Amino acid sequence: MLPLLFSQIAVAQSTQSITNPTSVLSIFLSLLVVVGVIFALAYVMRRFNVTAMGGNQMKVAASMVVGTKEKIMVIQVGEEQHLIGVTSHNISHLSKLDKNLDIPVKGVNKTTGEQQNGADAFKQKLVAAMAGKLNPNIEKNKTKEESRDA
Repeated sequence: MLPLLFSQIAVAQSTQSITNPTSVLSIFLSLLVVVGVIFALAYVMRRFNVTAMGGNQMKVAASMVVGTKEKIMVIQVGEEQHLIGVTSHNISHLSKLDKNLDIPVKGVNKTTGEQQNGADAFKQKLVAAMAGKLNPNIEKNKTKEESRDA
């Protein structure tokens, strides 16, 4: 009878109650971490302008901040480029550009000229960055070659 009594006490002590201060603290900290991750991702998406762009008919060719809430942008619609002014309350067409700005084409391999998707472009940049970090001699050799070419 005595071992049965001790086993029930041990089971009752091993289960944690929600009113236990350490359990409440761990739940609160977990919730705080989740909310922090959500805000961090929202900040990164806003900072790097990660939005779903629709179609390839209209692109932002260049952008320059001229005030706290003002920008000057060059947008490309088809083959034409337009200079616009953007404020928090208004978008104004400033002029149509006679000579188009050169826009680097994303998703095209610079060396081969082949079309590639975003994942392949990211993979190549990551491999190049990792190669430079793992073997710093690669970066030194690149700078030496660039200085000889110039």
